[in-house]
Amino acid sequence: MSATRMTRDQAVARLLDGIQGDIAACGAVRELLERQFQAALRRHGAELAELAGQLMPQLDAMEERRKQRVQLVRALLGPQATMGDLFATLDAARRDAASRAWTQLEALVRDCKEATLRNGSLMAEQHGVMQRVLYGEEATYAPR
Repeated sequence: MSATRMTRDQAVARLLDGIQGDIAACGAVRELLERQFQAALRRHGAELAELAGQLMPQLDAMEERRKQRVQLVRALLGPQATMGDLFATLDAARRDAASRAWTQLEALVRDCKEATLRNGSLMAEQHGVMQRVLYGEEATYAPR
């Protein structure tokens, strides 16, 4: 169904279901990121490749749900609308539940981003060490 063919209630329900889907996906992503970190510490390249293959579908699905949320909110409330604007249109019980879920999702996404940065920093540091081991420091053999 496109956003223009859905009723408002259907669009809101789909949007809220997407938030719950992303909350669940963040748990799986966070677990994979932790496994990635442990594999990087052990320098297990094959495991890192396998984990990347598991992460990408999760992240792609989350991105699709994010795009759908943006599309639905804009279809319902206009091109500059935000999730807060949408939540403000809901009855009190749905607004509170949606706001709590959105806050939870934002925290989970921040946690996943921090873990991603940690993992990237570790792998970049390891790469730098390997480059120095293989090729030496730039100034190692420079005249003094």
